[in-house]
Amino acid sequence: MKQHRRKITALVVVLLLLIGFFLPLPFYLETPGTAESLTKFVTVNGKKDQHKGRYMLTTVALQQARPLTYLWSKTQPFAETVSKEALMGDASSKTYEQMQTYYMQSSINDAITVAYRRAGQTYHKQYRGIYVMSLLAKSKFKSALAIGDTVTKIDGQRFKSAQQFINYVKRQRVGQKVTVTYTHNKQVKTVTQALVKLPGTKRPGLGITLVDHTRVKTDIPVKVNVGEIGGPSAGTMFTLEIYDQLTGGKLRQGRKIAGTGTMDAQGQVGAIGGIDKKVVAASRAGATIFFAPNDKVTKAEKKADPDYQNNYQVAKAAAKRIHSKIKVVPIKTFSDVVNYLQK
Repeated sequence: MKQHRRKITALVVVLLLLIGFFLPLPFYLETPGTAESLTKFVTVNGKKDQHKGRYMLTTVALQQARPLTYLWSKTQPFAETVSKEALMGDASSKTYEQMQTYYMQSSINDAITVAYRRAGQTYHKQYRGIYVMSLLAKSKFKSALAIGDTVTKIDGQRFKSAQQFINYVKRQRVGQKVTVTYTHNKQVKTVTQALVKLPGTKRPGLGITLVDHTRVKTDIPVKVNVGEIGGPSAGTMFTLEIYDQLTGGKLRQGRKIAGTGTMDAQGQVGAIGGIDKKVVAASRAGATIFFAPNDKVTKAEKKADPDYQNNYQVAKAAAKRIHSKIKVVPIKTFSDVVNYLQK
């Protein structure tokens, strides 16, 4: 009888452990990630960065919550729970991942543009077509087009922007058939289907969410391979790594420098999420400088939340909280980054 009870007890323990480790909860855990050296991601003119010190991009670790990891998160000062809706909106996991890939590639394109322009080097922006971000359930093209495809022509016509594409489709009628040329997994394909009425309007459309798909070509070759890292938040650090390599690697001076922030084609730095966790990751990696977006706090934001703090303020508070000696530097443009390092 005792042996039978022990077996039942052991079975219950195993079952509880399995539930604790593997049962997915309906939210995610956000914790400090890593500070990755940009040397392994960026190659300029066929060469890796060999200068002393390093530039680092910082990440936030994101994982589906399980009972045991959720309990563990309660003991961690910088762990947060995030709902799927807050993280992805109404997008599916596949769409969300595809969007992050697009944002990363777009960020890299803008980083190259800003770095090469400031370094006085030649670059050319090539328009590749319309990037498919999502498809409506009622789209007639849903059986052919997939998230991540690039539409290159409509009815044999090429366009130079998403707006030109939209303007052409606007002039057609709901139910009219159009022929779309697109690339899927590097293969060129065509499909002919009818336009549908876009939700909340009387206008015709393919029933896709679209953005411009561009690529930057340079005389001095540059390659950026980020693996599975997604999103636009490493734009500032990519720009810095590329620019420093183009100009002889004089800015770093042996220091470990981390940071975050989006970068647009005009050199403006944008705010990002999870910056407190990124400061923790940078401090753990030994960074002595951390660049943080100093985004403007509007009156509307202050009115909605009197305690609202921008990226720079949150980053500075995080460094203080962990008693780190890391220097948090506020930035609004790429020029702010360069000017600080040239001091």
